[in-house]
Amino acid sequence: MTGRTTEPQRETTRPAAVIRLVDIRETPLDVSEVLEAVQDAAAGGVTLFVGTVRDHDDARAVAALEYSAHPSALDRLREVIESVVERHPVTAVAAVHRVGHLEIGDLAVVVAAAAGHRGEAFDAARDLIDDLKNTVPIWKHQTFTDGTDEWVGLP
Repeated sequence: MTGRTTEPQRETTRPAAVIRLVDIRETPLDVSEVLEAVQDAAAGGVTLFVGTVRDHDDARAVAALEYSAHPSALDRLREVIESVVERHPVTAVAAVHRVGHLEIGDLAVVVAAAAGHRGEAFDAARDLIDDLKNTVPIWKHQTFTDGTDEWVGLP
C-alpha cells in the first residue's frame, strides 16, 4: 500500500503550510527521506519523531509484531495531517507508517513538522503522532516470546 503524496501549497492567512509526504508502506522506513521532505528555508525548527519496535510491552517480552492497515488508512492519515496543518503554523509536515512484519528495532512510524520556531514544530509533531495513533486505522499484532499474542488498537 504505497501512496506517496505531494500536494501544492495551501492558501491561508498565515505562511503557506505544505504537506510534503504521506505514505503507508510495507518497505523499511528511512528517517532521512522524511527529514528531507520537510526541509524549508522558512523553518527555524524541525521536529522529527521516530517510533521503533521495542522488545517489551507491559513487562512482557516482544518477539516481533505485524501492522495491518484498513484500506481507508492512507486517506485518514491525510485527513490527520490536514487537521494538524489547520491548527499549527507549520511550513512543512510529513508522515510515513510501516505495515507488515517488523522485528525489534525496526522503524514503525516517522513523522516530522517544520515551523518558524521550535515550539511550534514540537507542538505540531506531537499532535501529528498522537492523532495518527488515536485515529488512523492501523492495528498492531504483537507476538510475545512466551508464544502468546495480542492485537492492539482494534476498534
